Amino acid sequence: MSTNDAQQLAFDGMAPRKRHKRAPAEKIVAAEDPIAQVVLDVQATHLGQTFDYLVEERWSQAARPGVMVRVRFGGRLLNGVIWKRTAASATPRSALRFLERVISPHVLVSESMRDDITRIADAYGGTRANILRLAVPPRVARIDGEQQLAARSLWVGRLRFSHVSDELMQRCFDTIQASYDGAAMLRSSLEGSSFAALVMDARPGARAWARDAAWMIAAAMRQNRAAVVVLPGIRQCEDLAVALEGLGLSRFAPGGAEHGGYSGDFVVLAAGLPPAERYRAYLAAATGQVGCVIGLRAAMYAPVEGPALFMIVDDAAYQQADGMMPYAQARGVMRLRAESHGGVFVALSYARSPLSQWECEDHTAVTAVSGPSASVTPLPAARRDQMPWVRWLNREELARLADPSIGARVPHTAVTVLSKALQTGPVLLSIPSDGMQEALSCVKCHAQARCAKCTGPLGRMGDGVPRCRWCAAAAVDWHCPHCGCERMRVIRVGATGTARELGGLFRGVSVVISSPSQPRGVVEYVDDAPRIVIATPGAEPRVLPASRQSEQDAGEYRAVAVLDAWNSLYAPGVDARVDALTAWMRVMALCAPRTRGGQGLLIGECDPAVAHALMMWDSASLARNELLERGQAGMPPVCAVACVWGRRDAVMAALDDIGVLRGDWASLDVAGEPIPGMLGPVPIAAPVTVSERELESTQDRVKALVRVPVGMRAQLAVRLRSAVARHMASRTPGELRFQIDPKDLI
Repeated sequence: MSTNDAQQLAFDGMAPRKRHKRAPAEKIVAAEDPIAQVVLDVQATHLGQTFDYLVEERWSQAARPGVMVRVRFGGRLLNGVIWKRTAASATPRSALRFLERVISPHVLVSESMRDDITRIADAYGGTRANILRLAVPPRVARIDGEQQLAARSLWVGRLRFSHVSDELMQRCFDTIQASYDGAAMLRSSLEGSSFAALVMDARPGARAWARDAAWMIAAAMRQNRAAVVVLPGIRQCEDLAVALEGLGLSRFAPGGAEHGGYSGDFVVLAAGLPPAERYRAYLAAATGQVGCVIGLRAAMYAPVEGPALFMIVDDAAYQQADGMMPYAQARGVMRLRAESHGGVFVALSYARSPLSQWECEDHTAVTAVSGPSASVTPLPAARRDQMPWVRWLNREELARLADPSIGARVPHTAVTVLSKALQTGPVLLSIPSDGMQEALSCVKCHAQARCAKCTGPLGRMGDGVPRCRWCAAAAVDWHCPHCGCERMRVIRVGATGTARELGGLFRGVSVVISSPSQPRGVVEYVDDAPRIVIATPGAEPRVLPASRQSEQDAGEYRAVAVLDAWNSLYAPGVDARVDALTAWMRVMALCAPRTRGGQGLLIGECDPAVAHALMMWDSASLARNELLERGQAGMPPVCAVACVWGRRDAVMAALDDIGVLRGDWASLDVAGEPIPGMLGPVPIAAPVTVSERELESTQDRVKALVRVPVGMRAQLAVRLRSAVARHMASRTPGELRFQIDPKDLI
């Protein structure tokens, strides 16, 4: 007997049963629209199209467009979203596979949301799968069962906001009308039925912006409109949530019913939430359980229907740029969706961005993510009465005051003002971030050293030669345009140890330090008592008033001082001045108005345009200045810009492919003069997450800037997407990525 015929011995009655293979069950194709076009969770650019699958009859009712399904693709099981159901397919029936199963019982991506995702992907050169990865959170099965009963009653068409007091709403509008030029236009836009785009400059006052935004949200919801608000940080989300609760709206929370469902008027949606909380918030918006979604950048994809209110706060903040392909900007996404829905777009910020100013001027070119906007600005009387008395203590002003401590970090004049303010309440000292960075400046006048070719900031590269951080041109025969000096020096910018230094100036006074790098971290609130608060930008504690009348009441600092204003002179970003003004105005808004003795101090040398905009609370003046300079240098938003980075050979091949090196985009006409359509390439460092086996392929890593006329922005996105798709499909080695409308050009 051979080993193949041998059998394992077993006791009688215990021999294993022979199992017969069961024939696979026959799958019956759905009678109506049997083809499902599915967008798969595949991030490769060349696989960005839909894929056809057959729908079984048993899944015919559940497999609706917008639901999440499980399919087999390339030997793997992947998730996807049904984009459309059709009756026929261009793929032969023998090559089609069936859907494995339907995962979600709810339609997670509605028809209008699918249209928005397609528009966003086209505008930023990505694929629908790129947007779905960011827009739809991972599914949590228990949340579907938890919310299934609550989702039966939809928000649309129900009078759920009758509990918002008409008297309170009118009182809030009276305050807005007394504070803003264009308040009537704002109200008519929220109550109208056509698309409107507004640029709104925030008025001074502690959390005044939150109360104004809450009124706009409530006004839209009273018209049975949804509202989506994107904010730069979680602290701003909390401020807005408190303001909404002050108007009578409630958070989405457990309703106390036996089925365990949630209820509320608004929900917070952010990518940093726990998976269950994020999926619950998304599902509440998708099924219509709430009428308002507030949150961080992830909220720009909130699934709302109809002519909704789309508002973004601090549109120029770096947090508003997505960090994953296609690197969409929240401002552009919100405006695109508002126009697509026929709703209202509002850009609310302390410092107006150059893009907002460009949209408010008559010569604005229309693109998918920008267009003409109306301006809503604070009235001069409101600025005068609601803001503190802001003084710029530079060397010239201190010399006029005969201050003997000229050159000190905190001069005697500032010590006197702060000491007097400490007699009645807290004072705030705002210091720069704790990080360290290098910049080159003029030895004589200390102005930042900039490139004579493209006005980019100069820096020391790996070879030690001063080069432009934008175009990599060497600084040969450099001379300062302000004073004519030919020498540069290295400035190391930082604020580590500031707290210990300032603590010695005010002895006997308690000091509170609020900074993410400190052991205590960010301090949320301080009492309304004499104390010194030292904080980095974005970490300023709120003041709790001694006698709080309502949750909307906000305490005030008696004085606010911005230290080391000269740091703003050496920031390398293209939006450096706008970012500095935003941070300073946000800090000054926490101070008591001049009618109650509030004083603000800007200590140190800085750009006069930024200082005057702060003292007059007129950010539009700086935005006009920025726009004029960018028009002369060919910088956005006067032209459309894309950053292309990766391995040098891949980047140069892509640039040649889209026509920047030798094609129709090799030059750009700005103010009647031709300028290069490409800046760079500039060497850049390897990614911080790179592994050892990838070090060799990332040694020669570069970045280049592509500039085209604004009217060519859509074509730029299409060409770059096609170039990346060909690069990935051909399996050419090397990294290749791009970003349209980048926040930073370095």
